[in-house]
Amino acid sequence: MSPLPVAIESPLPRIVGALCLRVIRPGDALPLQRLLAANRSWLGPWEATHPSGRGAEPGSVPLRPMIRQMRRQQRAGQSLAFVMVYGDEVVGQLTVSDISGGALRSASIGYWISEHAAGRGITPVAVALAIDICFEELQLHRIEICIRPENAPSLRVVEKLGMRFEGRRARYICIAGEWCDHDTFAVTREDVPAGMLARLTEAGIGVR
Repeated sequence: MSPLPVAIESPLPRIVGALCLRVIRPGDALPLQRLLAANRSWLGPWEATHPSGRGAEPGSVPLRPMIRQMRRQQRAGQSLAFVMVYGDEVVGQLTVSDISGGALRSASIGYWISEHAAGRGITPVAVALAIDICFEELQLHRIEICIRPENAPSLRVVEKLGMRFEGRRARYICIAGEWCDHDTFAVTREDVPAGMLARLTEAGIGVR
């Protein structure tokens, strides 16, 4: 796998109702840190951890250095990080990572949302917008999302998106010191010729 051969230009914000998906910026560091700290019980069971047990608890350290690293990876053609803004409030984060160019043209998407904003259709619409950016602006061909089989809220997201189940990856990611299975879901450009957001809209799924 190799990253895109050029820097990724920041796409314009995409807005659906009260939701705005835009590229992450340094000013998002503090609100994201506060959300991560306040949502430990909600997010903790699904977050990747270092197998050694080292690493700071999310929300316990400033995020500006991490955001700077995300922007460097964007310039290197490797990843693209967004925030989900609902109304005027940052409520979650989404990252397009493992971007590959060449003959593969693929990427993975990961996301999290604050518990207080969950259940309003924000996450499936944000993921749909990100997928459309990947297909339309980055000219990628395949997007995948890997989810723990116990993570019912995230499984509902890919169900609403109509993404294809492609199998289980055994002991795929370390979480809280344990190697956990993840189910893989994918979509290709041929699956959504009119775009992923259009598929959601046709299914009557939107932001509430």
